[in-house]
Amino acid sequence: MSSVLIPDAPPKPAAGGLSSTLVLALGTFAVGTDAFVVAGFLPSMAEDLHVSPATAGQSITVFAAAYAVLSPVLATLLARLPRRTLLVAALTTLGLANLGSALAPDLAVLLVSRVVAAAGAAAYTPGAGAVSASLVRPELRARALAVVIGGLTVATALGVPLGNAAGHWFGWRAALGAVAGLCLVVAAVLRAIMPRLPGSARVSLRTRLAVLRRPSVLAVLPLTVLGMGASYTAYAYSVPVLDAVGVPERSALWMLFLYGLGAVAGNLGAGWATDRWGSVAVLTVGYTAMAAALGALAWLAGAGTDVAPLVGLLVLLWGAASWCQTPPQQHRLIQVAPQEAPLVVSLNSSSIYVGIGLGTVLGGAALGAGASVVYGLGAGIAAVALGFLRWSSRRQVNPGARAGT
Repeated sequence: MSSVLIPDAPPKPAAGGLSSTLVLALGTFAVGTDAFVVAGFLPSMAEDLHVSPATAGQSITVFAAAYAVLSPVLATLLARLPRRTLLVAALTTLGLANLGSALAPDLAVLLVSRVVAAAGAAAYTPGAGAVSASLVRPELRARALAVVIGGLTVATALGVPLGNAAGHWFGWRAALGAVAGLCLVVAAVLRAIMPRLPGSARVSLRTRLAVLRRPSVLAVLPLTVLGMGASYTAYAYSVPVLDAVGVPERSALWMLFLYGLGAVAGNLGAGWATDRWGSVAVLTVGYTAMAAALGALAWLAGAGTDVAPLVGLLVLLWGAASWCQTPPQQHRLIQVAPQEAPLVVSLNSSSIYVGIGLGTVLGGAALGAGASVVYGLGAGIAAVALGFLRWSSRRQVNPGARAGT
């Protein structure tokens, strides 16, 4: 999810080191945990709210859709707000929204609170990237962004499994309450230690979205939606679909941890590999691996075969393939629109959440047909993503094809 952290216009830099960005990374850890933690305790939440797991999974869809829509809107509306005020308010909103989710008496209240949480997350994450670049010396800016990005990737590796464990031992409400507490504590620390930093110039929403009229950009962004949709078709319902391959709910924690380790390794490795072999090669390997991993899990679920080491390996590969997409996709977008890099990269972030929402809807619709269908649907979408990649990459290499020549 590094794509959300490219600042539009960082404030004047200070002569600081990387330690000043660690608290910002703690905030992005809270945001990342909040965005994905529901998947870890979905069955127990559904039971408590007296709905099906597929219906409860729409809380993930609502969060993702709201984030995708609100990210460019809030970036426009809140551009001139002082950065400390923005970040503290965003984390406070996120914390209170999670408290509302933890206390929700029914699904309707839960969904409203998830929309509010998405607003806080959509306001915080890009702002944290801009501030991290302003708090350090110029030669440390890229590493400062990496530190803040690390909060999101660590949340994928640790936050979701820990949420699953908290949900199992103390209940899902306690898990969301813990996320709320973390958000509020980080907000208080930021309020105490962050220097005053001005906002940036406002860029109109129309200007931000004008880049979508470029065929070269439109040839890249749908792939992000497809790729994340393929992964989240099954991941949003990971507890019930893992049970179908011999991983009971009490053991799902370890599989979610393996998925997270794969996500971190895939994200870091993809950046290095993209520089070495190019974005299309990395994405080709990633979508092939995702289709293979999900396809194998579909076969295991259909056959009723329980091979825990093999399942663990496939889940690790699934996580790596899911989160290796962001660096090469970001690289492709910057190549086709270098002058609007911050804008296209922020739109890629919105596309990530559109894909998460789409995958959650499709997975929920297929869940009643069994885990093998859910896995198979994810594998099929990954195969479609691979086909779209090959088609779109040829059009990028041959601009005349876009002009019809």
